[in-house]
This record gives sequence, structure tokens and C-alpha cells, in this order.
Amino acid sequence: MIRKNIPNFITLCNLICGCIAIVFALEGNLIWCAYMVVFAAICDLLDGMVARMLKVSSELGKQLDSLADVVSFGVVPGVLLYKMIIYTQTFVYFNTDLFGFISNHSVLGKEINYLAMTGFLVTVFSAIRLAKFNIDSRQTDLFIGLPTPANAILIASLPLSIPESLTDMLRPTGQFTVEQISSFGSVVNEKNNIYEILLQPHSVIALTLISSFLLVAPLPLFAFKFKNFSWEDNNCLL
Repeated sequence: MIRKNIPNFITLCNLICGCIAIVFALEGNLIWCAYMVVFAAICDLLDGMVARMLKVSSELGKQLDSLADVVSFGVVPGVLLYKMIIYTQTFVYFNTDLFGFISNHSVLGKEINYLAMTGFLVTVFSAIRLAKFNIDSRQTDLFIGLPTPANAILIASLPLSIPESLTDMLRPTGQFTVEQISSFGSVVNEKNNIYEILLQPHSVIALTLISSFLLVAPLPLFAFKFKNFSWEDNNCLL
């Protein structure tokens, strides 16, 4: 009985990582939100591999896996994109009016931001992607469309690409020092800076639309469905 539920336990760890990631995102800690997405993806990789190694499978495990993936790789990237769009709008506002941003920072957080809600398109298309996977018999040794874990990791990499001096400014309850403000200005105002592209709302929205399309696009992709830790048993997948 315990042997049969080991993969389910790992799946539930995936779900817990997703729930914790949502908490981090809502608190403005997008770095740890991204880390939890990676941990969830590792659990998602392991549960299937452990199930194949132990030669145990069940309909319960299949349903748990899909439900956990909807949260960790659907809801979490949607919330992360929602926060990133607000984040980038804040950067634009900050860069335009430094002292106005500081005085109105708390006001920005209280307004309903409908544009930022476009980030939840990824949640919708992730759910469609997972539902299609459950009923598609062709997706055994390959995936059709971008897998939700890969898409979630792609989105999670966005806040990880931003310097710590900028991510500190996101904290809703943070107290800004003169050094932080000076560091922020020097990074954002630097010419030919990649952050001039990354820290734009339309860049994040474009990523949202592209990733949503890739989730349901009819593209055959490699599936990381390893049987065990042996190279000989898995090199046929490469």
C-alpha cells in the first residue's frame, strides 16, 4: 500500500510547492516564487519516473498529477505574470517620476489592474493543454504542444533575470534607501540595457500571448519520460 502511494506523495509535494509559490508571488517575492516552480517541476519529473520504476500506476495518481499541474504550472505562472505586469508598470512609472513613485507606491498596489489580468491567459491555456493531454493517446513518447512545466519554468526565469537591486524595489512594504534608489536609477537608465526591454509591460504581455499559443500549438516535442536512472534504458529517448 505504501509502495503504491509513493508517486502520489511526490505529486502532492508538487502541489504544495505550487501553493507556496502563490504565497510568495502575492507577497511580492517573485524570486522565491520562481524557485518553488523549479522545485515543483522536479517533483513532477520524479513522480512519473518513480511510478515507472516501482511499476505502480492508478487512475487516482493520473488525476492528482493533472490537478497538481494546473496549480503549479497553470495558476502559479498566471499569478507571476500578473505580478510582473504590475511590476513593469511600476518600473515605467518609477523611471518617469522617481519621487512621485515613492510617494504613491502604496496607492498603485490598491488599484484594480485589468491589464495585468491578461497574465491569467496562461492559466486558461495550461488547463486546456492538460485536458488535451489526458484524452490524447498519441502523447506517450512525445508531447504535442509545449509542456506546462517547461512553460512555467520559462515564465519563472523572467524575475530571475532581473538584478537584485531592482527586485528589492518590488516589495510592497519595503523601505527604500538612498543607495537602492541610486542603484535602481543607474541600472534602468543605462543605455542599450536589456532591462529597457524586459521591464516593459508590453514585453511581458507578449510573452504571455506567445507562451499561451505554444501550449496548444500542434508541435511535437521531446518528452522527458525516463524509466529509471540508467543510461542504457533511457538512451533510446534521445
